[in-house]
Amino acid sequence: MNITNFISIFISAVFVNNVILSRFLGLCPFIAISKETKPAIAMSFAVSFVIFMSSVISWCIYRFLLIPFNLIYLRTITFILVIAAFVQLVEMIIRKFFPVLYRFFGIYLPLITTNCAVLGVSLLNTDMFFNNGKALTGSFYYSIFQSLCVGLGYTIAMILMSAIRERLELCNIPKPFKNFPIAFVIASIMSMSFLGFNGFKF
Repeated sequence: MNITNFISIFISAVFVNNVILSRFLGLCPFIAISKETKPAIAMSFAVSFVIFMSSVISWCIYRFLLIPFNLIYLRTITFILVIAAFVQLVEMIIRKFFPVLYRFFGIYLPLITTNCAVLGVSLLNTDMFFNNGKALTGSFYYSIFQSLCVGLGYTIAMILMSAIRERLELCNIPKPFKNFPIAFVIASIMSMSFLGFNGFKF
């Protein structure tokens, strides 16, 4: 393991290849739950928790079950089952202890199961930190760190988006652009700014 690799993973996952603004994964809650900052932060924590836990479990399943038994072709469906289990856990916790937040999230909370950002991180970890069916040195720690950094990048994008949309409530926006249309315009501008970390290519 090398500290340089951790720094590279951090910069890449948070800024250069931000899961929302550069990879364009997980846009549904990004657009739907970002009207207010508090729900946006809560959703970010829920998604980050699922990303982290599913990455840990999926790495172990991939390393100790799928590879030894030549079941790599079951990778995607296995990871989806892991993600679904943790989403159910998060949903039960929020419904029990934060009923107001649960009602606010509505359908978007169980939709974390189909959030391609969560699945994307698990698949990305196995693609980046395994080679020819063998885990690279430090693979587990790199996978964990990358999942944390992706969650941080997701949270930053959600907070920025919600802060902008809250300010827009005080502006006189033309009626055709209110709500989702202006949200997509903001998202595209934010995406262009984040693409600047990677350099514009023509």
